[in-house]
Amino acid sequence: MMDSEAHEKRRKILSPSQQDISPHTVHEFKHYLCGCCAAFNNIAITYPIQKILFRQQLYGLRTRGAILQLQKEGLRNLYRGILPPLMQKTTTLALMFGLYEDFSSILRQHISSEIVTRNAAAALAGATEALLTPLERVQTLLQDNKHHDKFGNTYHALKALRSYGIGEYYRGLIPILFRNGLSNVLFFGLRGPIKEHLPEAKSCSAHLIDDFISGGLLGAMLGFLFFPVNVVKTRMQSQIGGEFQSFPKVFGKIWLERNGKLTHLFRGAHLNYHRSLISWGIINATYEFMLKLL
Repeated sequence: MMDSEAHEKRRKILSPSQQDISPHTVHEFKHYLCGCCAAFNNIAITYPIQKILFRQQLYGLRTRGAILQLQKEGLRNLYRGILPPLMQKTTTLALMFGLYEDFSSILRQHISSEIVTRNAAAALAGATEALLTPLERVQTLLQDNKHHDKFGNTYHALKALRSYGIGEYYRGLIPILFRNGLSNVLFFGLRGPIKEHLPEAKSCSAHLIDDFISGGLLGAMLGFLFFPVNVVKTRMQSQIGGEFQSFPKVFGKIWLERNGKLTHLFRGAHLNYHRSLISWGIINATYEFMLKLL
């Protein structure tokens, strides 16, 4: 009884904002944290595959050639450059899932159409993620063997770019904005319907499998769809200093270099498909699993 009275007195002393923690605030934090954990789990598992893919995008190598290139560089360099994507992906996926929920909540108060609300929220979340382009930029430089002697780590690369001005950190911003916005709209719009068409899950493990399949299939599809965009983005970000070339101009150069063949432009796409299948399967399954735990 005394404990109850003391608790009531304490509630009176606290301000209304201290007494009430909005359920939305807890919900909001949960989505950010789940996105962060999903990204960490994914990067730790799939980084070597991503590095092989990167070399294919940049140099147009076949899978075997890219693997041999990494073998020559040794195990010591295999995880070179992992810090930027780890920092970037944990942050961007936290923003992707968290901001999507936040923007949806805000827009729902002003827009009656749920489809428009969800699509606009997804696009806005993707645009906000693009603020972290410098981390993606540095990752490109550290993974490119042309720059191995120039930059020892993430800090060195960030420091070196400073002398070129703030714009140098944001090379490749336009393709990133396009990729992030449209892929977010498709991801959040389709992952639910895809899961609904899978056999009904009746256990926790079955739900985990369904989330992996729905996220993986969607991620693989989007990875293939936006592969040429990433090829151009990678080429743009591998440059240090000089002219800021437009997306069409860089695309045209790559097209000519690869003899105007679509198959050459999509070199590495099959590996990207499998990587995306695994990555987004891990991300979606981890995210939904963490969401149930918290």
